[in-house]
Amino acid sequence: MNKQWFTFPDIDEVAIYLGPLKIYWYALAYLAGIIIAMMLMNREARKSETPFVVDDIARLTNNCVLGIIIGGRLGFVLFYNAEYYLSAPLEIFKFWNGGMSFHGGFLGVIAATMLTVRKTRIPFFSISDLLVCVAPIGLFFGRIANFINGELFGRITEHPIGMVFPNGGPLPRHPSQLYEAFLEGFLIFIILNGLRFLKPHLPAGFLTGLFFILYGTGRILAEFAREPDAHIGFITTIGNIQITTGQALSAPILLTGVFLIYLSLKHKSNLK
Repeated sequence: MNKQWFTFPDIDEVAIYLGPLKIYWYALAYLAGIIIAMMLMNREARKSETPFVVDDIARLTNNCVLGIIIGGRLGFVLFYNAEYYLSAPLEIFKFWNGGMSFHGGFLGVIAATMLTVRKTRIPFFSISDLLVCVAPIGLFFGRIANFINGELFGRITEHPIGMVFPNGGPLPRHPSQLYEAFLEGFLIFIILNGLRFLKPHLPAGFLTGLFFILYGTGRILAEFAREPDAHIGFITTIGNIQITTGQALSAPILLTGVFLIYLSLKHKSNLK
């Protein structure tokens, strides 16, 4: 085995102790992502040319928080452990035991956005094109929290970048949480906001579609380094490629993004 460049940092998964109350890094990651995203959207809402106001952003934020929590939990239940939760349905409500799914939260945010535009009469893509530009902030912090917790680690590797995770056995593994933080968070944020700055008059829906493509692609690539869930493993094989649940769930996102880009470029300003 080659010498490793890095060792896993010994960071307590609890960020703050307040007597019997424990505040975890994961909770702070959610909170930071939501607050920063709301602040950036509020700044946009104050511009005269936007079709929404600060109150609309507050409504959207509240709806999205519920969408993330409810959708993320139900997604984990349905996509990753349906058999167990069907046998013990009360466990679904025990959020403190962990278990959230990005793909479920993703669907929850879509539902929250649809509810918001229905109440405010704002064109859907006017909101979603802004939302996808700030969403990577939360994705970045969330993956960093996964890394701190030593969870969702990667597959065994002989590359020097591998780390020995506390719950990952004695062999070095890819720090796939950091790969995902870069691909799903940092890189998407830079691309979308850079494009939005350089091309401020993109057709409605273009940035939303591009986010779908970038996230789907990044997640599929990162999954090749990420250890599949132990109780699921690989769900199928295509040729010599083993496919994970995360890849199967991300492929439709990527394809939907391609379709949205097509509609955006075809209809341009008519897309609502």
